[in-house]
Amino acid sequence: MSRDPLVIGNVVGDVLDPFVKSANLRVIYNSKELINGSELKPSAIADEPRVEIRGRDMRTLYTLVSVRRLKALH
Repeated sequence: MSRDPLVIGNVVGDVLDPFVKSANLRVIYNSKELINGSELKPSAIADEPRVEIRGRDMRTLYTLVSVRRLKALH
């Protein structure tokens, strides 16, 4: 039985075909690791998260891109 949150949450199998991950991604806000289905209050995400990306090969580099959505002013 898989312990992968994407499998447990039926994302893999229902939405995506099964695949082998090439890297692990962890997102941590104030010492709390996010998992699928996590809900956070706006006050809990006031500070930037710590993000860890770990792959199998330490020679491979990854880039994390942050996208902020701006509301248009009318």
